[in-house]
Amino acid sequence: MNTVLLSIILCIVAYLLGSVPSSVWIGRWFYNIDIREHGSGNAGTTNTFRVLGTVPGVVVFVVDILKGWMAVNLVRMVHTLQPDTAPFVNFQLFLGGLAVLGHIFPIYVGFKGGKGVATLLGIVLAIHPASALVCLGIFAFMLFLSKYVSLSSMTSGVIFPFLIIFVFKETIPSLIIFSILISVLLIFTHQKNIIRLLAREENKVRFRRDRDRFPQRNRNKGFDR
Repeated sequence: MNTVLLSIILCIVAYLLGSVPSSVWIGRWFYNIDIREHGSGNAGTTNTFRVLGTVPGVVVFVVDILKGWMAVNLVRMVHTLQPDTAPFVNFQLFLGGLAVLGHIFPIYVGFKGGKGVATLLGIVLAIHPASALVCLGIFAFMLFLSKYVSLSSMTSGVIFPFLIIFVFKETIPSLIIFSILISVLLIFTHQKNIIRLLAREENKVRFRRDRDRFPQRNRNKGFDR
């Protein structure tokens, strides 16, 4: 297949992968609700934990990470690109960016999705696993101290470019720019959370399910077993 045509197809696939609305579909299929109408109104991992409970939250978290990881690894289908070279990483980042775009604006459910944090983690795990693991550790530490998922996400995101530039001393320009853009994107998508944090109105994490709130959900399916 022509390399240009293949690249275009892979870009479309990356966006469609990112668009998979795991939290929305799980909410509809197993609980008969649209998760975007409950809790924070966000179709992401944190709101899934808050509204549906721990097991659905973990499933959504894993699926959203896989979306980013799989999108980035589509690059391996372009055999003209050599791994670990600048063009290879550039296309990885482009595919990952399309996956995040799909997560935030999913075509399957009216272009109203989540904030893309877990999908970003999947991208970084695929491209630079060492920095991803450090950021994950920072996230867990901040979550333990503050109990705020939003604050933990932003903190690990802001630290990411410092890790790339000063700790791991990466020299590929696109990777450096990507790390900075992640920080900006996380701050931008968490504007409402920042306002609530400053007003001390942000919800702290609670890994439990409100059983009385959704009596209509189908107890014969999956996650209640």
